[in-house]
Amino acid sequence: MRAGNRKEPSTFGRQRGVGIVEVLVAVLVLSIGLLGLAGLQVRTLRNNQSALERGVAVVETHAIADAMRADRTNATNGLFDIDLDDADPTGTTFANAVLAGWRENLRATLGDEATGKVDCNGALCEIVVQWNDERATAGATEQQLVTWVQL
Repeated sequence: MRAGNRKEPSTFGRQRGVGIVEVLVAVLVLSIGLLGLAGLQVRTLRNNQSALERGVAVVETHAIADAMRADRTNATNGLFDIDLDDADPTGTTFANAVLAGWRENLRATLGDEATGKVDCNGALCEIVVQWNDERATAGATEQQLVTWVQL
């Protein structure tokens, strides 16, 4: 054998295992990257849910505003007024039925803690939708959407 042939096995012998270390480092870097992507995906899902809930709150404010416009006289006289802490109306009037249905829709779409408020001063009405958005906001439990409408 030539001298050149003897050096190849000894060089190969000294580098044994280097490929495994490189693979392990690459797997570690890839794992950290995938964990970052998983965290990003979780945050994205939370924010999308929160955006959906805000969109539902906007639709619900338009729904009650449209009902109040349908019965403008009673709305401007304060028959649609309800506070956040008030119990759902139980009467048989149009205003009571609409408010009870509105609040039921809020709870069905935004969670059991969701509620709504209507406060009219003549034809200018404030509509508030409040719900629990703790999952998306990482701690801020109550979210409120306030809408002012002119009947």
